Amino acid sequence: MRPVTRNLILAIETSCDETSVAVVADGTEMLSNVVSSQIDLHARFGGVVPEIASRSHLETLEPVLEQALEEAEVSPTDLAAVAATNGPGLNGALLVGVTAAKTLALAWNKPYVGVNHLEGHLFAAFLERPDIEPPLITMLVSGGHTSIVHVRARGDYDVVGSTIDDAAGEAFDKVARYLGLGYPGGPVIDRIAENFEGEPIHFPRGMMDGTLDFSFSGMKTAVINYVRKHPDTPNDALAAGFQEAVVDVLVSKCMLAVDRFGVATACLGGGVAANSALRQRFAAECDARGVDGLVPARQFCTDNAAMIAAAADWRLRADGPTPLDTGATPNLRLGSRA
Repeated sequence: MRPVTRNLILAIETSCDETSVAVVADGTEMLSNVVSSQIDLHARFGGVVPEIASRSHLETLEPVLEQALEEAEVSPTDLAAVAATNGPGLNGALLVGVTAAKTLALAWNKPYVGVNHLEGHLFAAFLERPDIEPPLITMLVSGGHTSIVHVRARGDYDVVGSTIDDAAGEAFDKVARYLGLGYPGGPVIDRIAENFEGEPIHFPRGMMDGTLDFSFSGMKTAVINYVRKHPDTPNDALAAGFQEAVVDVLVSKCMLAVDRFGVATACLGGGVAANSALRQRFAAECDARGVDGLVPARQFCTDNAAMIAAAADWRLRADGPTPLDTGATPNLRLGSRA
């Protein structure tokens, strides 16, 4: 076993369709981060089925937990606390992780810490780059969320922009489904677009009038209308044009927020942050402005328990344990614990 001289947090993440358990030391050193994906289970349905997700978490959590402890070379007695994502997310899926974390906390006589999933994505930056200090701008982009967050300090957040309809990842999935490309849509559109060598089709950019809010529903509709008028258009041209439009809007608005709030650091977060075009464009725009831009490793973009453990470490120090009667909150807002 490792010598115990650090604050070790074991965290569980089950907010959607990944079952993950991690052990993190002092909020910055990842000792293990085991993720079991359910993509194959949901692919034939074209999206996540909540009941299937919950059942899979129940079946998978125990072996994932055992593997995380083994890889971290720690035992339950070494831990400072047990944490879990308590929202936002799918209610049944969240309950699996929250219930397991509370049970382990009681059995092991450890504090329990409930963590906001979105705050976890914010702390992924601190996990990867402990030297980063607020204030900063973080753009969270996923299948369920697209928002720009002004991080004034750890625990002090202001959502300054958000989507008024589809999230970016949701739009990727809907366009991919319409084009018959499969699920999840983001990775397949990214791959097809990356190999496209022609001139991408130009699709309209929504809400580019100085607001920090987003609208992706119109882009999805524009693709559908284009295909109806030009049914022989190759999918790679459509994918490249759609992706270019989404990335243009995301990065432009993020840079607008950087300028508006006068911060020197900008970060990406969320599953769509794994998109290669977004990563390249974001890094290039940050470099052009002299902004310290953090493009996280792909393992910290998708849902994972390491980011939850990092946030839990700070929350435990700042607020203390979460009461055991605190449940799961599917619509939990950023900045709230319950």
